[in-house]
Amino acid sequence: MTASTVAPRRLSRIWLLPVPWTVALGLWGLSRQDSVWRDEAATWQVAQRSTGDIVRMLEQVDVVHGLYYLLMHGLFECFGPSTTTLRLPSVLAMAGAAACVTVIGRRLGGTWVGLGGGLAFGLLPAVQFYLQEGRPYAFVAAGTGLATLLLVTLLQGRGEMVHWVAYSGAVLVCGLLNWLSLLILPAHLATLAWAQAGREVWTRWAAASAAATTCVSPLILFSRSQSAQASWIPPLTWHMLIGPAVLLAIGGLGVLLDRSRARRLSVAAVGFPLLAVPQTGLIGLSLIQPLFVDRYVLFSLLGLALLVGVILGAVVRATAKRLPRASMWILPAMVAVAMLALLPQSLAKRSPASRVDDVLAAAAQVQQLKKSGDAVLYLPAARRDTKLVSPQAFTGLQDIALVESPEKSGTLKGVEASPARIRVAMLDQRRIVLVTDATQVARPTRGERDRVMVSVLKQYFTPVADEEVRGRRVTVYERLTPAP
Repeated sequence: MTASTVAPRRLSRIWLLPVPWTVALGLWGLSRQDSVWRDEAATWQVAQRSTGDIVRMLEQVDVVHGLYYLLMHGLFECFGPSTTTLRLPSVLAMAGAAACVTVIGRRLGGTWVGLGGGLAFGLLPAVQFYLQEGRPYAFVAAGTGLATLLLVTLLQGRGEMVHWVAYSGAVLVCGLLNWLSLLILPAHLATLAWAQAGREVWTRWAAASAAATTCVSPLILFSRSQSAQASWIPPLTWHMLIGPAVLLAIGGLGVLLDRSRARRLSVAAVGFPLLAVPQTGLIGLSLIQPLFVDRYVLFSLLGLALLVGVILGAVVRATAKRLPRASMWILPAMVAVAMLALLPQSLAKRSPASRVDDVLAAAAQVQQLKKSGDAVLYLPAARRDTKLVSPQAFTGLQDIALVESPEKSGTLKGVEASPARIRVAMLDQRRIVLVTDATQVARPTRGERDRVMVSVLKQYFTPVADEEVRGRRVTVYERLTPAP
């Protein structure tokens, strides 16, 4: 018996090492120095509302994240609001996705492929970013991994009808978390064609896919009425295609190195469609309406990880032919080298500067600069999330623009008064605390309300304190001239 066959057997008890590995990467710097950025702030504030308030809000905004918000509401109710409660579910979900990559790779390519793919998944820069993100993208990755694993099980003849039901359910949950995840269905369709699945498999897959798609369709149709939320996404440009091109090139190398025979179920037959179809599908959709945001197809990186596992497995096998005893150390060495090479990026992604702003840092600045009785304004109104995440920092401040709270109005930022009323309220104040974006990330002032705020502050007030901290700006204004 050669060392190349002994090594995988020695690894048989640690083939699920990618799970604790991914969890460890997720727990490393989980709080990001006690920072929370604007996207996570939306999760934080919505999760603390009642179920009824959440449902009422979904009728107007963010319905695409409804299932995730309800899940996080339950977790916040059980464990309380904190950065750990906010992010740990994503860590565990990504660990589940890594487990699926490992199992699929091991079944189709052997222990080295599974172990290599699972370890590589947690190291991918995009995965490390969303590993610690209080948003639903890690959950979609986990659901995609489970659905793909179930499909592989069925194609290998190991499954029963219950597996088809579970497959349909996994696709359904993914679709409810992010309906763009339904792009896994054409990816799985390509896998069926690649592996030359039988007619019975095709029929059952079509039924399971149709059931899941039908159930997600109402969400897709309703979310179209809220499409203005995606208006910030820029049109597709050529430079946006560089990232997908690099990923597809790496995946293509994995396909070339896959030793499996053509026309059968293999790592390439599963991994490459899972990588390529969502990426190219999102590009195609973005030609119709700007939607190209990499996190929307984060789940496609499971396919990349599988193909990276093939590459790592090929290196191990090539080494085993010349240095049998050293072959079992090749994978740990490559992972260590990759970890060191990615260390600067890994550290950067765990710092507050990795996100565009920090809500908690701005709230702490307000608490330091405010005086009881001061007024407070938010420009734009979405910066009210600073108070919604850390209300204690705003005790004693009067929100003079707000006429209906976010909870009562069923919105994320509340309903503000007319520009004329805001002007009158501002002129009645001696001091105003303004919470806005830092200069380097601030967008041009839009809307009549915001223009009135800027005009009145410039004409009748003077800044006496001005602090920029982690992407946000807190300025204290005092009245300069008497009101007209």
